[in-house]
Amino acid sequence: MKTLGRRTRLLAATTVTAGLVLVAGCSSSGSSGPTTVKGVHLVKGGQLTTCTHLPYPPFQSEINGKVQGFDVSLIDLVAKNLGVKQQILDTPFENFKTGAFLNSGQCDLAAAGMTITAERKKNVDFSDPYFEATQAVLVDRSSGINSLADVKAKGKKLGAQAQTTGEDYAKSKGFDPVSFASSDAVLNGLRTGQVQAVIIDYPVVQGWLKDKANADKFKVVDNLKTGEQYGFTVKKGNKALLDAVNKALKGAKADGTYKKIYEQWIGPYNASVASPAGS
Repeated sequence: MKTLGRRTRLLAATTVTAGLVLVAGCSSSGSSGPTTVKGVHLVKGGQLTTCTHLPYPPFQSEINGKVQGFDVSLIDLVAKNLGVKQQILDTPFENFKTGAFLNSGQCDLAAAGMTITAERKKNVDFSDPYFEATQAVLVDRSSGINSLADVKAKGKKLGAQAQTTGEDYAKSKGFDPVSFASSDAVLNGLRTGQVQAVIIDYPVVQGWLKDKANADKFKVVDNLKTGEQYGFTVKKGNKALLDAVNKALKGAKADGTYKKIYEQWIGPYNASVASPAGS
């Protein structure tokens, strides 16, 4: 999986019950009950609690026992503006569509490389888009596949992460993809021959292929421009927090911080494709 660089502000991981992982700021003084900071209601005092789904490099993944990544670094900016530390809760991806953990008060916001869609907007409020995404078709070099169309024509198995726009895209093109629980599982399915091709977000592939062993065996044969944009989410109606997120994003783009974070985690920066302008 992708391990593009190191963050200067690291997060320490602590395992909690129910299979969830709580990742705390490096100097957290502990949490209390709900509180309000600078007009923003937080579910726990002294922290901005972020729901995510691990692993999803380069956006969020555990590296050397610490959760790091593009999304993590951007939400750190929001937490810093509020004068608190970010803490991360690892949760099932399907909860991001429904906003379940936001509605139950377990998290303040969600950051999981999530595409903004009209269907998801029914359950959560999205921030301004912070990243333009495309889908890649990754195949085993020995498969004889040279395009997405080849997958179907040659009767090969296609994989995708469950509950994602990649899986939706595959189904819209008449495929019945093998579903995997995470991006890590998708790539492992390709590596072990469970499938011969996968549809997966291009930034994930970009990092994965930096490993020469992976690049020698696998290749990208299609880049699908689906018009996807990623956004962070908050509970519907939580305008104060949404405004705080958008303010941090706007400021980061204006002062060059966004560009630095992008280059650290994603790669060479191209303003025309990295992120659309905020509303």
